[in-house]
Amino acid sequence: MARDTAIYGLSSIVGRFLNYWLVPLYTRYMPAESGDYGVSTNMYAYTALILVLLTFGMETTLFRYANDRDEQPDTVFSTGFALIGALTALFLLIIFGFITPISDALGYGAHPEYLLMMASVVAMDALQALPFSYLRFQKRPIRFATLKLLFIFLNIGLNVLYFVVLHKTSVFYVFFINLLCTGIISLLFVPQLFRIRWHFDGRLLRRMVAYSWPILVLGVAGILNQVADKILFPLVYPVKADANVLLGIYGACVKIAMIMSMITQAFRYAYEPIVFAISRDGDQKEYYAQAMKYFLIFTFLAFLAVEAYMPLLQRIIGEDYREGMRVVPIVMAAEIMMGVYFNLSFWYKLIDRTIYGALFSLAGCIVLFAVNILFIPRYGYMACAWGGFAGYATAMVLSYIVGQQKNPIRYPMRDIALYLVLTLVLFGLMELEPAAWNEWTRMALNTLLILVFTAYAIHYDIPLKNLPFVGRFFSNIN
Repeated sequence: MARDTAIYGLSSIVGRFLNYWLVPLYTRYMPAESGDYGVSTNMYAYTALILVLLTFGMETTLFRYANDRDEQPDTVFSTGFALIGALTALFLLIIFGFITPISDALGYGAHPEYLLMMASVVAMDALQALPFSYLRFQKRPIRFATLKLLFIFLNIGLNVLYFVVLHKTSVFYVFFINLLCTGIISLLFVPQLFRIRWHFDGRLLRRMVAYSWPILVLGVAGILNQVADKILFPLVYPVKADANVLLGIYGACVKIAMIMSMITQAFRYAYEPIVFAISRDGDQKEYYAQAMKYFLIFTFLAFLAVEAYMPLLQRIIGEDYREGMRVVPIVMAAEIMMGVYFNLSFWYKLIDRTIYGALFSLAGCIVLFAVNILFIPRYGYMACAWGGFAGYATAMVLSYIVGQQKNPIRYPMRDIALYLVLTLVLFGLMELEPAAWNEWTRMALNTLLILVFTAYAIHYDIPLKNLPFVGRFFSNIN
């Protein structure tokens, strides 16, 4: 389990990290005033939502029924694939059949080819979803990781070729390259599909749909929390000519804040298998409580590090995008709350009451939508950042309150509060530094502030003698 988790986690995190470096490429070759990066941000938000709808929760459902001794795994796969295939065909029929009114409604009447390309990409992604899950079921992590990383390297290589070498600096080529790479990976799945013994079971499909629709609701709510602001912004912002420009600035700056997302994702890959493995142990609740504290120590430290070295990190994006950097701390705080929500979510996962997760996520969505719709016209993309903050805060607080009633866990709230206050004080000191100071002076002082946080954590919660390698060193000294 540890080996497979490491491979899956590595392929995902390395993939996200490599894709991260497309941001400086795009923001340097697509100026903010062109609005091209805003178009890309908006279009990928739509595709993320549509992908969740088309896969219909069948990835999780595959594992549930393929592990059922009364079912044949190939039958489960082919039945689920048939549903996804039918939904995907219907989706493509609607897009290609009504491309003109749809592109006009979304603001892309002059470029319907954008919608056609991205509709084809999301259709192929949907059809790949179940084969990728089947690789995991078959315990083939190397094949899984190879295909994932192949897509990443192809995508990066072709982007460098088109943007840097050939100087094709239009968002059209962003979508075209994605279409080409996705098509190649789809073709590589064909031999695997020929090895399947195809059999459709209507009764099994009804059971699978009954199992998967709550997962679909949870998935839609979760993805809306991530992308709703990027979908709503061009529809709500009153000055349509500036909407894509401002959305591009916001989308580029959010990428810097996604460092926090990578950290929480790494924690999730390491933590989730352990949680389910110890779920029958008597001391499990103490483990969850301590894990929450150490998660927050780690993420608070990362938050301060990003803020401390912002003068360097902002150079990741093009200079004309940097006016939106003020959203970064807000989005990072929202990501931390999302991580806390993930930690809190185990109380209902372990008692098979995932409906609570759907309700909490939906409540967060409602708050996010309300903040965006009400305040984007006046405050622009700052409303997007605060909308995400409010949405995740809502889901987090609801999960904590209900969880303490249904399956109470004694979290070390005093310790967590002290770390939160310390983080806010140090962050405030960083923000109060005069803008006239040299950036190296500011980063040197910020480093000292980070050392204050680190020293506090080492003194109270992370004794160096207990750490691998470092502890051995201290033992030798003693």
